[in-house]
Amino acid sequence: MAAAAAAAAAAEDEEKRPLLLHLRRPNAGGKDDDSGCGGWRACLLILGTELSDCLAFAGIARNLVSYLTGVVGESNVVAARDVSAWTGTCFLTPLVGAFIADSYLGRRTTILLFLSIYTMGMITLTVSASFATSHLDTSSDGVLRATVFLGLYLVALGVGGIKPCASPLGADQFDDDAAPAARASFFNWYYFCINVGSLLAATVLVWVQERAGWWLGFGIPAAVMAVALAAFLFCSSLCGLRASHTPPGSPLTRLCQVVVAAVRNRGVELPGDSSLLHQLPDGDHRIIEHTDQFAFLDKAAVVASPPAVAMASPWMLCTVTQVEEVKMLLRLSTVWPTVVFFFAATAQMSSTFVEQGQAMDTRVGPLDVPPATLSTFEVVSILLCVPAYDAVLMPLARRVTGDRRGLSQLQRLGVGLALSALAMAYSALLEASRRRRRAATSIVWQAPSYMALGAAEVFTSVGLLEFFYDQAPGTMKSLCTAVSLVAVAAGSYLNSAIVAVVAWATAPEKGDGGGWIPDDLNRGRLDCFFWLMFGLSCVNLLAFVYSSTRYSYKVAN
Repeated sequence: MAAAAAAAAAAEDEEKRPLLLHLRRPNAGGKDDDSGCGGWRACLLILGTELSDCLAFAGIARNLVSYLTGVVGESNVVAARDVSAWTGTCFLTPLVGAFIADSYLGRRTTILLFLSIYTMGMITLTVSASFATSHLDTSSDGVLRATVFLGLYLVALGVGGIKPCASPLGADQFDDDAAPAARASFFNWYYFCINVGSLLAATVLVWVQERAGWWLGFGIPAAVMAVALAAFLFCSSLCGLRASHTPPGSPLTRLCQVVVAAVRNRGVELPGDSSLLHQLPDGDHRIIEHTDQFAFLDKAAVVASPPAVAMASPWMLCTVTQVEEVKMLLRLSTVWPTVVFFFAATAQMSSTFVEQGQAMDTRVGPLDVPPATLSTFEVVSILLCVPAYDAVLMPLARRVTGDRRGLSQLQRLGVGLALSALAMAYSALLEASRRRRRAATSIVWQAPSYMALGAAEVFTSVGLLEFFYDQAPGTMKSLCTAVSLVAVAAGSYLNSAIVAVVAWATAPEKGDGGGWIPDDLNRGRLDCFFWLMFGLSCVNLLAFVYSSTRYSYKVAN
């Protein structure tokens, strides 16, 4: 009995390790934990699902303009508009999928349902490509367009159910308090899989689409998604995949109940002892301990009316746990805006960095390097930094800080924000040098900018997923993950606004094409724009430090 218990404990301890350390000792235990559920074996299934999702999504997004203009027959303007509309939809549908998961179906069932929709969308796109290669007459153009956009928006809907649920479901495979290092490692490798899928799509799939045909370029990711669906459907039990808790109902309703009850009781005095506030029964696993922040909301848990009347309506009396869930969201809302600006900085990789590269010497030996391909350095940086963070930095930081994760979640976010600011400063110095030397500056000098932002993403993008999962109420983890993903879209919109303001503020009176970012960068001051982004990044970092030093981590859940 003692030997069996020791073996079970060793196996359980093994599952609490980061993935690389877990793989180095494959014989340390055969089960994920003492119940045979969860752990890394289950997470590998989720990582494979996310890899398939990103391969398919990026396989569409990377070359969709070419498909719409070259096959469907749209003009450049219409194609750009349709791609923007579809991309924006893909950023909004996670809010829908997250709400369904947290309110009704749970994360595992939601992923299974939306995987099915995703696969149908990919099959529909493949069929549309087959229509196009069949050389149908123009009378069938309407059928082709309808098939294309049906497939695209089925995919957008499928994305909405997978993105906000996959990473929380993976984190659910580890105990809340027992395996923070393993959970942090899972988020690292989750982001690693995202970038592997994107890299394969940008290289292999784009080549197949252009050289072998669109039906095969869409058919390959369609087959990958079908395999992912089958694996998730039939291998969940084999891998010991834990399902999330049964949803207690709409979390938005619970939030509104707290606000309404607090307003109703606004004239009631709070008791000096927080134990007098209405709370769940002792021993309930959902209990969240009371905190003093945002004390006004505590009035929702004061029994102001006769107990029998108050307890009969959740709109008159809420539990402390319910109130604390609202407080958690308010705390998260103080950090979210600072991350939005981070994504405004990373948006330079697809805009001003490319424009800067077009004004540089693109010859590298015998090759003429397209400026947009420099983004490969960002992906390479991520693929190198994730294993390094997992195997080297995390253990070293753990010895220094004493935190089981190595760096705390907010420290990790802050490092990424600082790296993004340094990338803006380097780009400004590079642009100033390029303006002095004109086309003599090699495009290779842009590589450090991309790599710095790639490293920044490993800290901030991954840290954001972990932070919003860990600090979210237990009933709203998918919704909070979706909100963290919306920060990417918000950052892109913010960048567009900054560029528009800069163009307006620096444009010459006679409109002769000047300003900081003109068509001819040799006549502009792109370096000033980068210095502006550096300054704003520093201000944003200071705002983050201010909010993070006042942030109160979740006590218990």
